[in-house]
Amino acid sequence: MLFATCCIVLARYVLNIGSIAMQEAVMYMHGAVFMLGIPYTLKHRAHVRVDIFHQKLSTQGKALVEILGILVFLFPVSIFLFLSSLDYVSFSWTVRETSAMPGGLPGVFIIKTLIPTMALLLFLQGTAELLRNIVILRGKMSIEEAK
Repeated sequence: MLFATCCIVLARYVLNIGSIAMQEAVMYMHGAVFMLGIPYTLKHRAHVRVDIFHQKLSTQGKALVEILGILVFLFPVSIFLFLSSLDYVSFSWTVRETSAMPGGLPGVFIIKTLIPTMALLLFLQGTAELLRNIVILRGKMSIEEAK
């Protein structure tokens, strides 16, 4: 993605050549990184967290907060994103949506498929986190072992 962006900039400002397809390719790569990076980030616990209360809790307290967060926030958001994107993506597949720009890339429908895919992967990773925290809450495993 970085290489493609550099090529676009050089082509535009040095050679005075523009490429809609290259610009869209970078945009698609950028979207793919974010859509697939969301569940990956949750898996590696690299998401933004406000630890004001969390850091002072016991191991079981932390597990309980995680369980509640998953049930109250993560699952509903994942389900909403998945269900609300299905019509949008299925229409795109039905018409085999392409770029609206002349010279743009075909296959917009493929990149749009990453929206429900991300929601599904996020839900699955949330399920894994939920189960891990239930095991911690029951005292069968410490947080360090669960990492």
